Amino acid sequence: MPDRPFLGVRAVLFDLDGTLLDSAPDLGAAAESLRAIRGLEPLPIEAYRAHAGSGARGMLRVAFGLTPEHADYSAFREEFLNAYEACMLVRTHPFDGVAMVLEALGHHRLGWGVVTNKAQRFALPIARSMPLLAAAHAIVCGDTTPHAKPHPAPLFEAARRLGVAPADCIYVGDDQRDIQAGQAAGMRTVAARYGYLGPGAVVDAWTADAVIDSPIELLKLLDLP
Repeated sequence: MPDRPFLGVRAVLFDLDGTLLDSAPDLGAAAESLRAIRGLEPLPIEAYRAHAGSGARGMLRVAFGLTPEHADYSAFREEFLNAYEACMLVRTHPFDGVAMVLEALGHHRLGWGVVTNKAQRFALPIARSMPLLAAAHAIVCGDTTPHAKPHPAPLFEAARRLGVAPADCIYVGDDQRDIQAGQAAGMRTVAARYGYLGPGAVVDAWTADAVIDSPIELLKLLDLP
């Protein structure tokens, strides 16, 4: 973390999965339902956790060793997405401390929003189902703009909706593409080391402006009580 708090921040943008929400249990459960249909032995949900940030691609790699180049990948992907849509609100929950952080942002009248690569089909129902996310001033999904992260377009769109300059925002995420997108948008970036990260991730090599090990640490970065 920086020695001094960030100054001049007017808005905070967050990635969704692995940053605000722990959605790995539902993602893993959807993949496991496909394995069960095929009579395969169950895998522990923890086997899926590090890959949760990659969505269907990550889940199918763990569950079946499938990659997008495989001839059956598209069919498996659609089956997985349907299974996930049916269970995505069952086990997903905010990480410890997220509620306190969002409440503090609201108390200090700092705008905040969500920028995720998750499609609107999934992200919007999840957000609507959680009172915690109801106060978001913007929710930008993977198919909201023509480009998804690591392209900066979704972050620019979120800043536009919040009515602030990108340079006055920080972006918090648990994947290297989050940091790349934030840097490309001219935002200060915070890597969430408590998130999914991905196999073999070296967070310090992402060159984020700060790294946090829990959501609550963000309040110190913003100098909020």
